[in-house]
Amino acid sequence: SSFDVAVVGAGIVGLAAARELIQRHPSLAFAVLEKEQEPAHHQSGHNSGVIHSGIYYTPGSLKAKLCVQGAALCYKYCDQKGIPYKQCGKLIVAVEQDEIPRLKALYERGLQNNVPGLKLIGAKEIQEKEPFCRGLMALDSPYTGIVDYKQVAQSYARDFQEAGGTILTDFEVTNMEMAKESSPESEDGLKYPVIVRNKK
Repeated sequence: SSFDVAVVGAGIVGLAAARELIQRHPSLAFAVLEKEQEPAHHQSGHNSGVIHSGIYYTPGSLKAKLCVQGAALCYKYCDQKGIPYKQCGKLIVAVEQDEIPRLKALYERGLQNNVPGLKLIGAKEIQEKEPFCRGLMALDSPYTGIVDYKQVAQSYARDFQEAGGTILTDFEVTNMEMAKESSPESEDGLKYPVIVRNKK
């Protein structure tokens, strides 16, 4: 088969990229190639499942911006697709006095990153939220959540296929090579398609 674009790997990153590309370029033929018998078989289906709120990254950095935006988009996508998640929040706890300045610095960083709902709480509030936790002070991040990212990846796969994309499973890419052919559309008269081969 011949495709305009082939994405190697049907993990959550490959599927998200393929889904976005086919939405932007619906006239092209897309394929996702996966060596396993199903998408999201490895790390995408075996991680902690945390929807991070964006506290830790350097303010103004692309990571900080994308983490906060990505969390909001993740919740929105799950709502649209009926994917269960739990916005359970998390506590970052200072158990020693010398950890409190670092905790306050994290709080300030989270505020600069526009993380919703952050607040510092004391020992009594910590126990109210989590009876088995002990600490002097904690940073409460109610926007943090958990989700089964395998379900999210599988939903991306369905979106991709419904948009006309092809997912080839049990298709391990074992070789790639560049092939030259003349192309009057390109500026230099050349284009470089990639030939992908698998073990079969």
